[in-house]
Amino acid sequence: MTHYDYLIVGSGLFGATFAYFAHKQGKKCLIIDKRPQLGGNVYCENIEGINVHKYGAHIFHTSNKEVWDFVNSIVPFNRYTNSPVANFHGRLYNLPFNMNTFYQMWGVTTPEEAKAKIDEQKRDAVAALNGREPQNLEEQALCLVGKDIFYTLIKEYTEKQWGRKCTDLPAFIIKRLPVRLVFDNNYFNDSYQGIPIGGYNRLINGLLEGVETKTNVDFFNSEYHDWQKFANNLVYTGRIDEFFDYKYGKLDWRTVSFKTRIENTPNYQGNAVVNYTSHDVPYTRVIEHKHFEMFGQQVYDNPKTVVSEEYSTEYKEGMEPYYPVNDAANNSLADKYRAEAAQQQNVIFGGRLAEYKYYDMAPIIEKVMNMY
Repeated sequence: MTHYDYLIVGSGLFGATFAYFAHKQGKKCLIIDKRPQLGGNVYCENIEGINVHKYGAHIFHTSNKEVWDFVNSIVPFNRYTNSPVANFHGRLYNLPFNMNTFYQMWGVTTPEEAKAKIDEQKRDAVAALNGREPQNLEEQALCLVGKDIFYTLIKEYTEKQWGRKCTDLPAFIIKRLPVRLVFDNNYFNDSYQGIPIGGYNRLINGLLEGVETKTNVDFFNSEYHDWQKFANNLVYTGRIDEFFDYKYGKLDWRTVSFKTRIENTPNYQGNAVVNYTSHDVPYTRVIEHKHFEMFGQQVYDNPKTVVSEEYSTEYKEGMEPYYPVNDAANNSLADKYRAEAAQQQNVIFGGRLAEYKYYDMAPIIEKVMNMY
């Protein structure tokens, strides 16, 4: 029986990046994944010549040049810039909130006019607090951007995302809202952003080159659960509460599902991401995958396109857990599991599920790089 230096549970970015650096150091690694393919949530499925982000839109962005240079050494990234659009009852607004948004909302054309309008809109909400701190997301948002932006672009979209009223969500979720008094639709402030040319599968395959992998293997229902027989160390990227057999109770998650279809048109919505911010549309956004990697004439060279409607819902057993619900009760429960994890010998817990923490992609890679 082969014995490994590391048994790695999960082939997402944490597991794959860890395997890459361990393999470079001459360590023998085995990655197992319960899905039929590698890559975790960044896995892409090719449909009609288009790389479809099967588990939701993934846009790589970072200001860490070392991280950017590293991923580009595996596969070159393109120049995709995330500039989502919001649709509210058929009217379109640019995101994040910037001078284009304020012009679309109020017809203002100068930063001075926009600031005056926002200050006017905030005044009543701030006065209503009478000196106290905002107690919920609705109060917090109204104090930051005022009623028009809140009721058009935040309230109903957020309630669809979280499945809870804004008055029932904690204020800290929205402590800061980006307000730009410039005409800039670039969603991120990072120095670098893009998509791997040829899709994320190329990044994962590059990271795992030379590493032994097995798919369709559930850690908890396989021989590998007794991992000490197979490896000196375990790298675990699954749910932290499941690892400890839910001894303190189950953590809450939000999840998303997708309805993906082929459209017989080369250009369905003209943008990769369009958010639908009103309750009368059941999905939160529509992703047109072509626009992540095809630009200019390339869009029209392919006569078809693929779109996905994204639906946010409460997690139930059998679904894929996506986003931790970082309220006080869940954070307290997660702390108990983290304390247990810290006591484990030769076990590394890493990633969104194992740490019960929301991560973008670049910080995951940076974290593993720092470990080495």
